Formats: sequence, structure tokens, C-alpha cells
Amino acid sequence: MTKPAMTATAKAIALQIFVVAIATVAIAASNGARLAPSIALPDRNGATVTLESLRGRVLLVDIWASWCPPCKAAFPAYDKLYREYRERGFEVLAINVDEKRSAADAFLNGREFAMRVLFDPKGTAPMGFDLKAMPTSYLVDKRGAIRYSHEGFTDKVVQQYRREIEQLIAEKP
Repeated sequence: MTKPAMTATAKAIALQIFVVAIATVAIAASNGARLAPSIALPDRNGATVTLESLRGRVLLVDIWASWCPPCKAAFPAYDKLYREYRERGFEVLAINVDEKRSAADAFLNGREFAMRVLFDPKGTAPMGFDLKAMPTSYLVDKRGAIRYSHEGFTDKVVQQYRREIEQLIAEKP
């Protein structure tokens, strides 16, 4: 049995998709960056959030757990950065990796925050980002490339975040 031949239109569409994919990888590689992983995780209300849906915005992706003291210290600082830059195309995704949602909820209850908190009890984000230490955060540019990563947290690093965020916001998509 012979396979049906691809139409010229299907070939052209397939070629365009291939070229866009190669261009995206090339752009990320030219910046010395790799693309952020494709992840989809629920937020506090159960709505699924994907990194792809936020392309065109600068993202700070923070992977944290309720049992991690530096994670707890970083949480309000990242929320402050979000409040400071959100009107300029900046988003924070605080990805909790506690195996039990109740541990995350116990930490979150009574705290006021505006940034998005996502839940990842199976650890897909740490695997996708190739996490080496807790906490680790990643700055993702408007094209979806990981441009900066930071292991650990101290108050001193917040000024560095501001410089990097300003640079990424200023770049054209």
C-alpha cells in the first residue's frame, strides 16, 4: 500500500513550522540561553498556567518549598518585584514543589501576595529546569529563553534581579 503524497500546501506549512522552531532555538542559543521547559501547572484556583501562554512577558520562575528557609525569605521579595514591574510586562511564577498541598497552603495562609503561585507536587518543573539547589529562580525573556538563574537567596541579590529585569524588559521580543 502506498502512502498518500503531501500536498504542496501541507509541505509549505510544515516547512514554515520547522523554520520558526529552528529560529526560536537559534535565538535562544545566540543569547547563550536555552528555552524554558514546556510546563503546565495549576494555580491556587485550579486554573492551568503554561509558560508558553506568557510568552511576550519577562518571567521570574521561582521553585520553592515550604520547608526551605531561604525560599520563605525570598517569597516576599519576589512578590515585591512583581508589584514593582507587573505594569511593564513582568510576571512571577512561584512554583511550589511540596508533595502535600497542605504544607504549601499552611505557608501561604495569612500572607498577602499578588504574584501567581503554582503547585507541582510531582516535580515536573525542577526536572524541566534541571534544578540543582533549593531555592533556585530563573529569569526567562520574552521569547521564552532562560537568560539568568540564581541558586539560593539573600537580600543583596534583589538589586541584581532589578538590573536583569530592567534589561530583559527593555529588549524587543
